[in-house]
Amino acid sequence: MADDITETSQTVAAGQLRAFIERVERLEEEKKTISDDIKEVFAEMKGTGFDTKAVRAIIRLRKKDQAERQEEEAILDLYKAALGME
Repeated sequence: MADDITETSQTVAAGQLRAFIERVERLEEEKKTISDDIKEVFAEMKGTGFDTKAVRAIIRLRKKDQAERQEEEAILDLYKAALGME
């Protein structure tokens, strides 16, 4: 009886593990598809003359809230001034 319970527990655990792994694999495939789609959009932008480096910088900035952006810009300005880059 105890062996049956142990075997059932191992089967359930193996099933759960397999399900988790399969979910991660599906998500990894979706991530790759999305990554490929993003690369295509950047290629389109570049093809129409946009500076993709600048666009990436804008996207990074848009992820931050205004206070965080202002703080980062103030520090950058301070460092640039210290190096005589202003």
